[in-house]
Amino acid sequence: MIRVVLPVPLRIVARLEGSEVELDVAGIATQRSVLDALEQRHPALRGTVRDHATGRRRDFVRFFACEEDISHESPDAPLPDSVASGDEPLLIVGATAGG
Repeated sequence: MIRVVLPVPLRIVARLEGSEVELDVAGIATQRSVLDALEQRHPALRGTVRDHATGRRRDFVRFFACEEDISHESPDAPLPDSVASGDEPLLIVGATAGG
């Protein structure tokens, strides 16, 4: 069971009451497999975290695992064991910009 923490705007889109979603991911837990499972369970999130056409992460979205930014790692790289086992959550964070 993978635990995913979503920011408030995505929780609103998905109509979630809590900040965390638990997902069953078949095979190796990767960014891609977790996002596939998340979008399958919450179809309203399709296109919000990653581009529909390219599958690439949106620019102002970041992924954190075990307190490390893994946003620029390959979407097919295995997630850390503590995330794959559900001990630690995968955090999806909306980046902030401005001046």
